[in-house]
Amino acid sequence: MSVTGTTLHRRISSPVYSHLVSLSDDIGLFEHADGDVPRQEHGYCVDDVARALIVAVREPSDQLVGLATTSLEFLTRAIDDGGRSHNRMSVAGEWTDEPELGDWWGRSAWALGTAAARNPDLRWGARAHFMRLVATRSPHVRSMAFAALGAAELVLAGDRDRRLVYLLLDALDIVPQQPTAAWAWPEDRLRYGNGSLAEAVIAAGAALENPAVLDGGLAMLDALLDLETRDDHLSVAGTTGRGPADIAAQFDQQPIEVAAIADAAARAHDVTGDPRWLNAVGLAWRWFLGANDSTTPMVDLTTGAGYDGLERDGRNDNRGAESTLAALSTWQQAHRLGVLEQ
Repeated sequence: MSVTGTTLHRRISSPVYSHLVSLSDDIGLFEHADGDVPRQEHGYCVDDVARALIVAVREPSDQLVGLATTSLEFLTRAIDDGGRSHNRMSVAGEWTDEPELGDWWGRSAWALGTAAARNPDLRWGARAHFMRLVATRSPHVRSMAFAALGAAELVLAGDRDRRLVYLLLDALDIVPQQPTAAWAWPEDRLRYGNGSLAEAVIAAGAALENPAVLDGGLAMLDALLDLETRDDHLSVAGTTGRGPADIAAQFDQQPIEVAAIADAAARAHDVTGDPRWLNAVGLAWRWFLGANDSTTPMVDLTTGAGYDGLERDGRNDNRGAESTLAALSTWQQAHRLGVLEQ
């Protein structure tokens, strides 16, 4: 889809972080909530702490300084000597899994690269631990796409270490980019983190100064928006994914899918300056405000809490870390680019 329409200008306030802060303690960020109350017994995970570090370093807020520091310490504790990462920690502060190279490894690399590129106070420690992680490689597509986003952040911030270039090239080797025979997306189904695949290719193209790769990533994002938009609002794949034959709206829709589209569109605007991508960021933010398949708000504007899933007749009222960070990430992008509306 070619993103068209009038860019949004009417603004609401900047993001509110009170619920995010209430989910955190001096170890990390609690993964789940019952309503808005943290379920401490379920502990913490690298996936969410990595997302929290990205949100924290994007925003120069005194409220988030402690969260940024705690998140960095949590992620560095998770890395083993071989560059793999744990994911899950109990409330007692003990790892409950073995270190591996799953999505959390890639998200950790994304977060550490972002912190090193954007926060001078965390730069050297975050960069050193990023390099520990990416001394190895994950065999998983999305893991490598997430890691590439961290590498691109560093390169675009002026870091010319050749190891970053090699990581970007390795990610491009594994991330599918060409449309399949069945439809315009380069996988047989839309799964999860789809926007991050497009963003990784866009960011790699910009970092490597490769116009062909950049254009390929922009085409991926155009195709994704076409597949995930109906009746002028986002209608993202549900938890079972979407294939060429899946025409109807799907549920449960996850806020993280919308946030990935917002991040990809914001990246596309940042590297091209093309204002048409602002409208895609606006679509994502409006999804959280209620312009979605259930006409249900998915963010609490008074606390910054995000709701855990869009259902056919409403929403899951739990407000866990992943959904809250998805809402806040999208809010940050919309605020930064001036496309907020109420």
